[in-house]
Amino acid sequence: MGEWLLHLPTVWMTVVVFGFTYLVTAAIYAVVNALAVDERARSFKAVSAGMLPPLGIIFGLFVAFTAAQVWNDNDRANAAVNREASALRAVVVLAGVFPGEPEARLRNLVRRYIEDAATQEWPMMGRHAATLTPVPHLLVEALHLTLALTPDSEGQRIAQREITLALENVSDARRQRIIVSQTQVNFVKWSCMFAQAVCALLAIAIVHCDNRLASIIALGMFATGVAASVLLIAAHDGPFTGEISVGPDPLLQVMPEAQALGKPSTGIPHRQP
Repeated sequence: MGEWLLHLPTVWMTVVVFGFTYLVTAAIYAVVNALAVDERARSFKAVSAGMLPPLGIIFGLFVAFTAAQVWNDNDRANAAVNREASALRAVVVLAGVFPGEPEARLRNLVRRYIEDAATQEWPMMGRHAATLTPVPHLLVEALHLTLALTPDSEGQRIAQREITLALENVSDARRQRIIVSQTQVNFVKWSCMFAQAVCALLAIAIVHCDNRLASIIALGMFATGVAASVLLIAAHDGPFTGEISVGPDPLLQVMPEAQALGKPSTGIPHRQP
């Protein structure tokens, strides 16, 4: 599926998907009816209508198989973002055990990390361009700062250990969301689904070639189902891509003061976990 389509607003994606599906369906109807004359018409009528249910079932299985991947990817993306936000919240809360400069520095590093994630990494993930190569230096700096602290009490020693674990959790959750951002339905799955849809449409047109009204009705109904299935999958293909996507809202809620700089300004709604 072309990247340009996945980045369209949902309304325009709907227009493109339904328009293309109906155009292909009309072409199939026109070709079959043009060929359904004389001897070929009798050959077409010899095709059993019993083929239609198996073809429809196979198409439904392709849709279910493809949709299962999409839903799983979105669940993984939401889980990674929520885990990252929870770990960052833990760092902010536990930083209060070290009042003064250490707390202020830790909170500032978390705020800057959230701003960078929302303004830089999220757009890159939407383009499938984010990689694990750049080291999150703000997390590294926060970890070094935490390890350099000198606890004065048992409570501070526990807090230091928990902050270290939380920062490791943040790093792992970030890694997971970047990995998930690279996933999308591949060309083979789309091709198989489209090929099966065309086969089913051809079979419908051939079986009803002697009754044009019945052919139009049957083709229109099945084409609508095909378009709706494709739209549903395409709109959710790529957890961080398109108008309906997983946004950085959970991270921004950790540090409200980061929202002014970190909140996306595109006006595009995001999928909530």
